[in-house]
Amino acid sequence: MQPTSHAFKENARSALGDAQLRKALGSMKAGFQDKRAQTIGKLPEWERLRDEGKRIKDDVLRNLDTYLEAFEGKVVANGGHVHWARTAAEAREAVHDICRRAGARTVTKGKSMVTEEIGLNDYLEAKGLTPIETDLGEYIIQLRKELPSHIIAPAIHLTKEQVAESFFQHHEGFDPARSLEEPRALTDEARAVLRQKFLSADVGITGANFLVAETGSTVIVTNEGNGDLTQNLPKIHVVVTSLEKIVPTLEDASTILRLLARSATGQEFSAYTTFSTGPKRPGDLDGPDEFHVVIVDNGRSALLGTEAEEALRCIRCGACMNHCPVYAAIGGHAYGWVVPGPIGAALGPGLIGLEEAHDLPNASTFCGKCEEVCPMRIPLPKIMRHWREEEFRRNLSPAAARYGIRLWAFAARRPRLYRLGVDLAARLLGRLGGRKGRFRRMPLAGGWTDWRDLPAPEGRTFQQLYADRKGDRP
Repeated sequence: MQPTSHAFKENARSALGDAQLRKALGSMKAGFQDKRAQTIGKLPEWERLRDEGKRIKDDVLRNLDTYLEAFEGKVVANGGHVHWARTAAEAREAVHDICRRAGARTVTKGKSMVTEEIGLNDYLEAKGLTPIETDLGEYIIQLRKELPSHIIAPAIHLTKEQVAESFFQHHEGFDPARSLEEPRALTDEARAVLRQKFLSADVGITGANFLVAETGSTVIVTNEGNGDLTQNLPKIHVVVTSLEKIVPTLEDASTILRLLARSATGQEFSAYTTFSTGPKRPGDLDGPDEFHVVIVDNGRSALLGTEAEEALRCIRCGACMNHCPVYAAIGGHAYGWVVPGPIGAALGPGLIGLEEAHDLPNASTFCGKCEEVCPMRIPLPKIMRHWREEEFRRNLSPAAARYGIRLWAFAARRPRLYRLGVDLAARLLGRLGGRKGRFRRMPLAGGWTDWRDLPAPEGRTFQQLYADRKGDRP
């Protein structure tokens, strides 16, 4: 896909003025935050599991080549094929080549952020194929020709009224006077449309939550069952995934699975957790005749050994964006890339370039909630801070911001000058604040006062108060 992260500020301003978006995002707390808290509250070993998950993925990143080679060997031994793709273009070409050799015309797809990242749907359409998204959220946004706004709930930015409007517009053969007011009616209609698509597809494409080096298995986690239909009904199953999804053993996959659903949707386990190991064997009642795994790098290996490496521990649960106040205000489309929220701000500059994505690490209050809820203990604020430092070093931030930081750094290295300046500024601003105690407008502070009042300083500075209280101690 072509990212629009360079337009983040304009995207965010537009999102803040979207009343429908605010309505749609209003359900996030009850739908994600509260359910997660309730579920992990029932699991005494939660923190120990987080430590174990971090250990597993750190071991993977240190020995990535070894585990990937082991995985490939097992897939081949099981009768499957592995395709290595350094770039998005190579990944698209590998998938198309499989489809072309099979004479495929229609392709069903399970939810996959990697296929969104590489722009697979548009590419296949340009080659004359018809890709059909089968995850309900992905299906809805495909009808609307939009990108996902969340990695586990792609259509969370939409209201049910907007979904109904899309169904009325695109679904033929239904009673035009039918009622689509209830979520069940919407689901039933989508199921009726997609059922025939599953049965007639030539190739099924899924992503993978995990690749298991020990067995050559791929694992998908869904709540709709569409993934199972996508990979079992067509004659060919193609898995498109990224290289950091590898785990060493089935036991390791089981450990991280206990973290995944609880963090994502507040479930103890998802409705469907499916392990696929090669093509159909003699005596199997169902399954594909061919099994292919396309493993995509697309910039990830370049992050190994860098300050951003720990972002590759991500298991795509979405917990960081579910708890992020910035994401809750603007949604996912404002980020201009397939992975939004804090994890997108940590990964984006490394995968699509800091020049394109340098605004994303600044889209954070650094409240730390993202790191607090991350099941893999990814230090997201630390990684975003690293990208901010790189932005400054490469002169990508506005000149006024750079000079302001340099001025602040000059004063901060001289404590007496800093204290004098802060004391004078506090006194001056306190008087200018007047009786109301706040500023509605202030020069050089428009980024704040355009949206909210700025409180005027009251009384003494923090350093003065701290010194007084420290002196009161026995």
